[in-house]
Amino acid sequence: MTEFRVSEAAALLGVSDDTVRRWAEHGRLPLRRAANGMQVIDGADLVPLMAEAGSGGALAEAFPLARASARNRFVGLVTRVQRDGVMAQVDLQAGPFRIVSLMSREAADELGLEPGMLAAASAKATNVTIELPPRGEA
Repeated sequence: MTEFRVSEAAALLGVSDDTVRRWAEHGRLPLRRAANGMQVIDGADLVPLMAEAGSGGALAEAFPLARASARNRFVGLVTRVQRDGVMAQVDLQAGPFRIVSLMSREAADELGLEPGMLAAASAKATNVTIELPPRGEA
């Protein structure tokens, strides 16, 4: 199970630490004390709020993983993992962006991917298509 400090959860959700604490006080997020006495939130408990979250600018500061050089890198929480015999579909919510990755089941198992885990998706494409909307639509 992945745990996040209040500041880390706030960065993932794109809100302030105080907002996370208020949500906990009002029962929106279950906040508890870890063995070391710090307040933490289980990653799985953040999943429902990720779809509502805006993109947080504090991600790169809170999670060094977000500071990699890849331009198309999205840090967020795994929200769903569907495994079948050979393949796995992994959904990641990174701020307002939902990223879906198809990978081998073996790769998903080796990474131990489960909902509520922090992960990063990087996209690399050699073709990007730009289209204009029909006239009259903006």
